[in-house]
Amino acid sequence: MSISASQVKELRAKTGAGILDCRKALVENEGDFEKAADWLRAKGIAKAAKKSTRAATEGTVYSYIHGGGKLGVLLEVNCETDFVARGDDFQKFVHDVAMHIAAAGPLWVNEADADPVALEREKAIAKQQAIESGKPENIAEKMVGGKIKKFLSENTLMLQKFVKDEDKTIAQLQTDFVAKSGENIKIRRFVRWSLGEGLEKKAENFVEEVARMAQA
Repeated sequence: MSISASQVKELRAKTGAGILDCRKALVENEGDFEKAADWLRAKGIAKAAKKSTRAATEGTVYSYIHGGGKLGVLLEVNCETDFVARGDDFQKFVHDVAMHIAAAGPLWVNEADADPVALEREKAIAKQQAIESGKPENIAEKMVGGKIKKFLSENTLMLQKFVKDEDKTIAQLQTDFVAKSGENIKIRRFVRWSLGEGLEKKAENFVEEVARMAQA
């Protein structure tokens, strides 16, 4: 079928893929824009998997401060070369991740980092709720599993939906940037502070403010 230059240009702008890859994606998916974008993302995942074993020892430690110093994030993201680390695209990616952390308040980067004490507490709560609901044991076990999965998806950075584009997770955002940059990119660690956190004071929802700013 005939694929126009404007279609290729639009897909390239959305995905960051090369011209030939965009044209092939559109041809393979009969001109369907969304299917072509998904096709490219799948190819990006394959490329990212090949790069994931390569050493990523460069990068940046980035600070994001919001609300006149009332909410802050310190974030480390690694890449393979200083050249990529100093690039505008890398800095934008890091900024977006830091803003997301400020808005969404994840507790850890990956599932493997999850606090076992917090998981056990959530399991105990979910089990008690299942018991009180009077569900059979096999159904109760599924309920507990579902609640833990939800708890992890809400509190694990890589599983959270990106606040600026909820059609993708932070893991997908990272994978897309790996495909675009051609380097192994790793979100390594972060710390998030909220002024007065843990102190008794008048509540002000800075998280919602950051989320609104991210959507603007």
